[in-house]
Amino acid sequence: MGLHCTGGLLVSAFLVFEPTEPFVAYSLSHITVLVLIAAVSLGLYFYRDSMSERFRRRFRYSLAAGLFLQELFMQGWYIAGGFWSPDSSLPLHLCNVSCLLCGIMLLKGNQTLYEITYFWGLIGAAQALLTPDLGPVAFPHVIFYRFFFAHGAIIVACLYMTFVEKYRPRWRSIGKTVIITNLFMFFVGAVNYLSDGNYMYLRAKPDNPSLLDYLGPWPWYILSLEAVALLLMVLYYLPFAISDWRREGREKAQLDRPPMGM
Repeated sequence: MGLHCTGGLLVSAFLVFEPTEPFVAYSLSHITVLVLIAAVSLGLYFYRDSMSERFRRRFRYSLAAGLFLQELFMQGWYIAGGFWSPDSSLPLHLCNVSCLLCGIMLLKGNQTLYEITYFWGLIGAAQALLTPDLGPVAFPHVIFYRFFFAHGAIIVACLYMTFVEKYRPRWRSIGKTVIITNLFMFFVGAVNYLSDGNYMYLRAKPDNPSLLDYLGPWPWYILSLEAVALLLMVLYYLPFAISDWRREGREKAQLDRPPMGM
């Protein structure tokens, strides 16, 4: 009886289409999720060299499946609720695309996809987690779970490939990501024009407080955001650059050291 009731509550929670209550940033539920994502990320770092090949393979495949399935669920949820619309339901926000690319990256181990998702994921998903655009849905609404799983999984996927699989970006990765991002923005801008949508917030800022509020009015905040994104990409690359400089310094010092006995 108890299990049946619990199962019924879980099913009904996933079939709720009405708003629950407004999301409150840095409420207990928000902070709890952020702590959980941080804990998983730290776990990847501290256990990066002790994971078996079997565990790593299962982790990659499971995380990739989760990233794909959450997007399928989201589309099905829109359709089942009767409010799928081309102006808001297409997976064209940067984090939607990052979810799909991260899934492919985990399965294929593609270096170019890693470089793109490393910057898109750690910049875009982190911003989304810190300033969620959830509007009138809060814990325990299913969209709350989906939102934080999707964005948290992007960050976990990028950090997993970095810490465990030893992938890393290069200086040229920044330029490559900037070019691809701008090409994608032109495509999304065309979709926005045809659908009257606001994907990637190219036509208006989100309703909730966000970084865009400090970057000027439309359309100047788009240019300002590009400058901020470029700065953040350099900062996210900085640990690798410092590591390279230190290694090169040690190698040069070894070469300059006179042979023993002279």
